Amino acid sequence: MYAAILFDMDGTLVGSDAAVARSWAAWAREYGVAGADLVRVAHGVPSDGTIRLLRPDLSGAALDAAAARQLELQYDDLDDVDALPGAHALLAALDAARVPWAVVTSADRRLAAARLGAAGIDAPVLVARDDVRHGKPDPEGYRAAAAALGVDPAACLVVEDAEAGLAAGRAAGAATAALRGLDGDLRPAGLTGLTALLGLAAAVRPGGS
Repeated sequence: MYAAILFDMDGTLVGSDAAVARSWAAWAREYGVAGADLVRVAHGVPSDGTIRLLRPDLSGAALDAAAARQLELQYDDLDDVDALPGAHALLAALDAARVPWAVVTSADRRLAAARLGAAGIDAPVLVARDDVRHGKPDPEGYRAAAAALGVDPAACLVVEDAEAGLAAGRAAGAATAALRGLDGDLRPAGLTGLTALLGLAAAVRPGGS
């Protein structure tokens, strides 16, 4: 067993794809970005980096305002946001086995708290985008989470569904579990599959899955 499990949030523990897509579509309309260009939206990285690709003419205060507006569009859209299948059972099994875990996300703390709350997940340690200087694929967030749990990043497993997050986990020195068919040290078929790979006894939280 690993010393700790470090989870990404969106697409890993929390299903928010539809809400994310709606917010980017609304932002694109406001900022004159063609819908077809939204294929360049990079999953799992901070929004300001994506905005630099979509609107390279923006910089300084204008870039900050555009990034802030994109987040505003996400804060109150919690429709369809829920825990992904197997999330509650895996987290309950980790708690029962006394394996510490944390969430490391490219969302800011307000958005992370809203989505985790909608999914019924109470993370013992949360490292959000505004807690670090550099977002994924930089390893700073995963190193910070390991430090908060009092473990060596090299003894951790990072669970991710995006290439940027997997790169961050590898750069932190952690092993990786890759979802959505991506390549990692472990390639589980979802969170239920990861529970089995980790040799954890299945457990279910009240009202969880």
